[in-house]
Amino acid sequence: MSKVTRTDRQPAEPHAADSHDLIRVHGARENNLKDVSVELPKRRLTVFTGVSGSGKSSLVFDTIAAESQRMINETYSAFLQGFMPTLARPEVDVLEGLTTAITVDQQRMGSDPRSTVGTATDANAMLRILFSRLGKPYFGPPGAFSFNVASVQASGGFTVDRGADKTKTEKVSFSRTGGMCTHCEGRGTVSDIDLAQLYDDSKSLSEDPFTIPTYTGGGWVVRVIAESGFFDPDKPIRAYTKKERHDFLYREPTKVKINGINLTYEGLIPKLQKSMLNKDRESMQPHIRAFVDRAVTFATCPECEGTRLTEGARSSKIGKVSIADACAMEIRDLAEWVRGIDEPSVTPLLTALQHTLDSFVEIGLGYLSLDRASGTLSGGEAQRVKMIRHLGSSLTDVTYVFDEPTIGLHPHDIQRMNNLLLRLRDKGNTVLVVEHKPEAIAIADHVVDLGPGAGTAGGTVCFEGTVEGLRASDTVTGRHLDDRAAVKDTVREATGTLPVRGAKANNLREVDVDIPLGVLTVVTGVAGSGKSSLVHGSIPAEEGVIAVDQTPIRGSRRSNPATYTGLLDPIRKAFAKANGVKPALFSANSEGACPTCNGAGVIYTDLGMMAGVSTTCEDCGGKRFDASVLEYRFGGRDISEVLAMSVAEAEEFFREGEARIPAAHRIVERMADVGLGYLTLGQPLTTLSGGERQRLKLATHMGDKGGVYVLDEPTTGLHLADVEQLLGLLDRLVDSGKSVIVIEHHQAVMAHADWIIDLGPGAGHDGGRVVFEGTPAELVAARSTLTGEHLAQYVGA
Repeated sequence: MSKVTRTDRQPAEPHAADSHDLIRVHGARENNLKDVSVELPKRRLTVFTGVSGSGKSSLVFDTIAAESQRMINETYSAFLQGFMPTLARPEVDVLEGLTTAITVDQQRMGSDPRSTVGTATDANAMLRILFSRLGKPYFGPPGAFSFNVASVQASGGFTVDRGADKTKTEKVSFSRTGGMCTHCEGRGTVSDIDLAQLYDDSKSLSEDPFTIPTYTGGGWVVRVIAESGFFDPDKPIRAYTKKERHDFLYREPTKVKINGINLTYEGLIPKLQKSMLNKDRESMQPHIRAFVDRAVTFATCPECEGTRLTEGARSSKIGKVSIADACAMEIRDLAEWVRGIDEPSVTPLLTALQHTLDSFVEIGLGYLSLDRASGTLSGGEAQRVKMIRHLGSSLTDVTYVFDEPTIGLHPHDIQRMNNLLLRLRDKGNTVLVVEHKPEAIAIADHVVDLGPGAGTAGGTVCFEGTVEGLRASDTVTGRHLDDRAAVKDTVREATGTLPVRGAKANNLREVDVDIPLGVLTVVTGVAGSGKSSLVHGSIPAEEGVIAVDQTPIRGSRRSNPATYTGLLDPIRKAFAKANGVKPALFSANSEGACPTCNGAGVIYTDLGMMAGVSTTCEDCGGKRFDASVLEYRFGGRDISEVLAMSVAEAEEFFREGEARIPAAHRIVERMADVGLGYLTLGQPLTTLSGGERQRLKLATHMGDKGGVYVLDEPTTGLHLADVEQLLGLLDRLVDSGKSVIVIEHHQAVMAHADWIIDLGPGAGHDGGRVVFEGTPAELVAARSTLTGEHLAQYVGA
C-alpha cells in the first residue's frame, strides 16, 4: 500500500479549542477584594503572595475554586443537589476558562477519636481486606478487623402469611463479627473522672460541696440537686447509700417540681458530660478549661492495650505480624513489609496498597503510623495527607489549589514539596498556590501579588508577572523577598532552666535537656523529629505555662474579635453603666438583637437545592441591633459604631477621655501588638484568614497569667514583612520577664533566638534525639546538622 506525500501543505490554523489557555477573573469583590481582575495561565504554576489578610484566599479559594465547585454541583440533578451543600455564586462579574478545581487546604482533619491516618487515606480499608484473605487463623471478613465495627448477634422469629388462613413461623438469626474493643469502644483510651475534683464528700449539699465552675451555693444548678427530693440536703455525701450515690452521680433525666416550677434533674456525671466535657477544649473559657484538665484523666485501654481491636482481630497474623502491629509500624517500614508479601491471589490489592504507602514516603510522611489519630496531625501534615490521593491520579487539565503547602516543613523538606507541585504541573494541570516562603515562590511560572496592606487596606493586585519581575518591583513582597535576618551579635543570658528528664513521648529516646528560662528559645528540626513531642508532651503543664498551639479557633458568623477576645464584656458594662440599663441590651446575640434578623445583620432565604440568598436586614441596616438600643451612647458613639471601629481606632478611643475603659484598652493593645490593628471589632470570624486567626488566638493568650509561653509555629500564615513584627513582639515578651519557647522552622526566627535546641537527625525512629544545643552563631559555625547547614546558607555564612 503506497502513501501519497504532500509537500504543499500550509501550516495548520490554530484550533479554536487551543485558544482557551487562560483563567480570566474580572471584577472580583469577595470579602475585601476591590474589583480585582487577573488573567492566570493554564497548565502553569501560579503563586499568590501578599501580607496576611490582603485577599489571597478570597481570590483563590472563595472566588475561583468556589465557583468551579458550584458549577460542578449544578450538573447534578435537583434531587442530588438537595443533599449537597448549597454554594452561593461568588461576588464577581466574569469568570472564564475555569476547570475542575481540587482544593487541598490547611483545615485540620476531624478530631473524631476514631479517625486515624489509616482510615482517612483508605490504607486501613486495604489492610483489612488483606488480613481477611491471608490472616491465619482466619477470623472473619474485612469488618472483623475494623475498630469502628462492633460485633452484633441477634435472633428471633417472624410469621409468614401464606393466605387461606395458612401461616408459618420461621426462626432467623443474625451475627456480625466486628473488630471493636468492647471496653474502650474502639477509642484506644478510657477516660476517668476524678470525683474528688468535683465535690468535697465530707460536706452535705447544704454546705456548698461543689468545686465545679458555676456550681455555686444559691444557683439553680445546685438547688435542683439539693431540692430534688432524692437526698437529705444535710447528710454528708460520703454517707449516701448505694442508691443515693447512683442517683447523685448517674440518674437518668427525671422531671422534678421545685417551688411549683417543673425542672429536670439529671445525675452529675452525664450533666457534666453534656455541658462541659463534650465541648471543644479550645473554645472553653480559661477557668473551665483548667477544671476539665484537672478533673478528667485519660489512660490507655487495659484490654486492647491501645490498639482499639478485639483479641480475635489481633490474633490473626500474616507471618508474625497482626493488623495492630502493621498499623503501629512507621509507614516506610510498613511499605517494606508489604513489598515482601508474595501472594498472586491478592496482587491488585498489594499494588494499590503499595502505591498509597509509597506516596506517604515520597511526600515526607514516612515517619507517621497508620494508627496515629488524625486530630493530632499538624496543619501541614494534614494537608500533605490530603495530597496523597492526588499524587498518582491520571487526571489532567485539573486546577489544583494549595494553601501554603510548605507550612510546617523544615527548609530541608521544602525542595521535596516543590518537586511534587512541579510534577502536578508537568502532567498538564493548573497549579494555584497561596504561599509566603521565598523558596516556594521561586519555582513559580507566574506570580500575583495582592495588597498593599491587609483588610480594607488590601484587596488590590499590586503586581502580576514573573518572580524576577516581583523581585524588581516596589511592592511589599518584592522589597522583602531577599530579606535575610542576621544572627544576633549578643544573646540574652538565661535566668534559670526548665529541666526535662527521660522524655520518651512518641519517638523521643529518653531525652534529657535543660530549656533555658528568661530568653527566646527555638526548638527546631526536620518534620517528624520530635519537636512537638518534646515541647507539648514533656514540658510539665504547670501553672504559669501558657501553650498556644495550632488548633484553629472556631467561630460562626455571629462570632467576632470582640466576642472571642472577651473585649465585648467591658464595653457592654461601660455602656450599661453610662445609660443606667442592662448590659444584655448591648449584645447582638441577646436582648439587644434586631428582632427582624435576630442579630445576624442579614436575612437568609433558603431556596431548597438552589443557593440560598442573604440580604442586608432592612430594619437595622446590617447593624444587628434594635433601633432603641442604638439611642444609647457612650463616648459619643453607639454600640454599632464602636464595633465598626478598627482595632487601631479602638485603642485610641478607649485610652483616655470619657470613653476610657482600661480593661478594653488592654485587650485592643494586645491585638495591635500582634499586627491586627486593621481588623474591625465586629468583623465575623468566618472572614478571617488562617494567619489572622492564629494571631488573634495569640493576642488572647497574652492576657493569661504565666511566665512561660510555648508557641507552635507562630509564623504560620505570616508574610515576610509580618515576621519582623512577630519577632518584635517575642522580644517584648522576653524583655518583660517572660520565657518564650517556640517550635519553628522559619530561619529568621532561628537567627533571632537566644538559644536553639535542634532535634533529629531524621524523622520518626531516625529522630527523637537532641543533635545540637547552643546559640544560633554556634549552630552556623558548626554546620553539624541539617538545620545548621540551611541556617548558614540563609544568613550567608
